[in-house]
Amino acid sequence: MPASDLRIVLVNRQRRRRVRPARLRRILRRAARSMRVYGELALVLGGDRRLRALNARYRGQDRPTDVLSFPGPCGEGPARRERGPSRAAHPAPCARCRGGLGDIVISVETAERNARALGRSLARELDILALHGLLHVLGYDHESDDGTMDRLEGRLRRRFLPARDERGGAAGRRGPR
Repeated sequence: MPASDLRIVLVNRQRRRRVRPARLRRILRRAARSMRVYGELALVLGGDRRLRALNARYRGQDRPTDVLSFPGPCGEGPARRERGPSRAAHPAPCARCRGGLGDIVISVETAERNARALGRSLARELDILALHGLLHVLGYDHESDDGTMDRLEGRLRRRFLPARDERGGAAGRRGPR
């Protein structure tokens, strides 16, 4: 792996569903490279119990969620500091950083329910959640921006995710949170 690549530490804390770590790493690396973002990222796959505890502790919401992101010292980048909390000015907020971008934690249980409800495979849902989490680690926030994160996420999906899901259906959009 080149020194200018994204290093991903993947920790699978769940055993209920088989996941493809190489696929998740490949998608995250390609997306990061396209945004000129480098450094180290932790991706943790867990279950609802773990995500519920983290969601309650850090967001005050006592329920499981699909994905949580925790920006590290290099994750939010200069754009976020310049524009204030939850704002990102451009797609490469930390282009020179070689340190820790942050952590993404995904509930595979919730991802599986979402995938079933949205008519796509678990693998595709995990791809989408990993990309979504990466953008949050980089300082983007769909809840408070003007649509910047959603537009960027859409471009990254079109570019790096297959046009068709393994189930044979269309790739579909992310459902309500």
